[in-house]
Amino acid sequence: MRDLTIAAARTALRSGALSARELTDAHLDAIAALNPRLNAFITVTPELARAQADAADAALRRGAHGALTGIPLGIKDLFCTAGVRTTAASRILGPFVPPYESTVTARLRDAGAVFLGKTNLDEFAMGSSNMTSAFGPVTNPWTRRGDNAPLVPGGSSGGSAAAVAARLALGATGTDTGGSIRQPASFCGIAGLKPTYGRCSRWGIVAFASSLDQAGPFARTVEDCAILLGAMAGHDDRDSTSADIPVPDFAAACTRGVRGLRIGIPREYRSDGMAPEIGALWQQGIAWLRDAGAEVIDISLPHTKYALATYYIVAPAEASSNLARYDGVRFGLRAEGEDLTGLYENTRAAGFGAEVRRRIMIGTYVLSAGYYDAYYLRAQKVRALILSDFTEAFRECDALLTPTAPSAAFAQGEKMDDPVTMYLNDVFTVPANMAGIPGLSVPAGLDAQGLPLGLQILGRPFDEETVFAVGTAIEHAAGFTAAPAAG
Repeated sequence: MRDLTIAAARTALRSGALSARELTDAHLDAIAALNPRLNAFITVTPELARAQADAADAALRRGAHGALTGIPLGIKDLFCTAGVRTTAASRILGPFVPPYESTVTARLRDAGAVFLGKTNLDEFAMGSSNMTSAFGPVTNPWTRRGDNAPLVPGGSSGGSAAAVAARLALGATGTDTGGSIRQPASFCGIAGLKPTYGRCSRWGIVAFASSLDQAGPFARTVEDCAILLGAMAGHDDRDSTSADIPVPDFAAACTRGVRGLRIGIPREYRSDGMAPEIGALWQQGIAWLRDAGAEVIDISLPHTKYALATYYIVAPAEASSNLARYDGVRFGLRAEGEDLTGLYENTRAAGFGAEVRRRIMIGTYVLSAGYYDAYYLRAQKVRALILSDFTEAFRECDALLTPTAPSAAFAQGEKMDDPVTMYLNDVFTVPANMAGIPGLSVPAGLDAQGLPLGLQILGRPFDEETVFAVGTAIEHAAGFTAAPAAG
């Protein structure tokens, strides 16, 4: 039953062929067996999950089910959950138990979902490998052919991606600031969506970079992502960036097809250093969409070559401001000092890991007197140009097709010594965050070592429906059925 899709599990639950308690227990048993090796969950909540499953079964018997009644999910440990520890994978929040629920998780709960626990991530969502967590790295359930070296699941939402890929949950939440849903989805062979900025409320999500962060779903199919987004999305008065627009039937959009759509292929994404397998898969994706009736055109996004550099000015600047609240006074870790300054210094030195400290220092530097205009202000101007490029492109086409990541999953320990090399993992995903547009990664093939590779669909702001339609076409053409050994 752990191989069911969310759509299939809903049908089985509503027909009485399967109970929510049976489905939940199967996933909790799998977590108990596999999580010691994968480390996908920081906190497992079996009592809560079983209580929610029993409530779901009672609702199903009454015929009072919601969109996700009885569906077991993992929750990225960046979403505040009332009464359940929320750490952001950082020592500084290790003891924090919030008294309130994030809007996204409250909506999932109200839709009847079952929460299995809190999934691991890069500390404060800063990373592309899930190696910076204070609670240890997550291991990708996939391995290379003939090689058992543990691989990274991608990041920052690596725990959620690994949990879904390993069949520890039917779906999971993630957040995407520069690719933190789409890149791990590609590395783990599942689907993952970053919605339009403002589609899902950020209230109750531990902040990294407030103008970039966006919650989104992981699942094993595009349709399942659409089902989850339908429950997660919607206006929230508590989030000033939340868009007050209707939530459409995303799942219905998966059946639209792509005939008559114009798909743009951005020439700037064809980098010289791209692995031949990535380029070949991209060309295959283009052919699949043509065969499905779409028109494929070349387009230009001339300023996207500056997106990664711009991101690593804007995001650390916002992080340095957001993380100033962790001072040892109000909540979380407290390391005493001789005076107030000593309290601050000792708390942050003990609580923040190396990557978080690095980004705080970068951000503080670019915001400092004498450098604000040279770096941060200029980066914001470039960001406006990146958005303008996408706006112009979408006058010619309905969606864009690109690779998701420049490589398949790499081994734990590889690329770790050079932060810049690690940052390059986000080269294909960051532009969508800078522009605030939706992006979906769909598993589309395997590399020569048997590891999954993803294709990315980008769409107009608040046009996730077209993104889901194109993603479904890719998914059907690819026929991706491979699964990791650990699952």
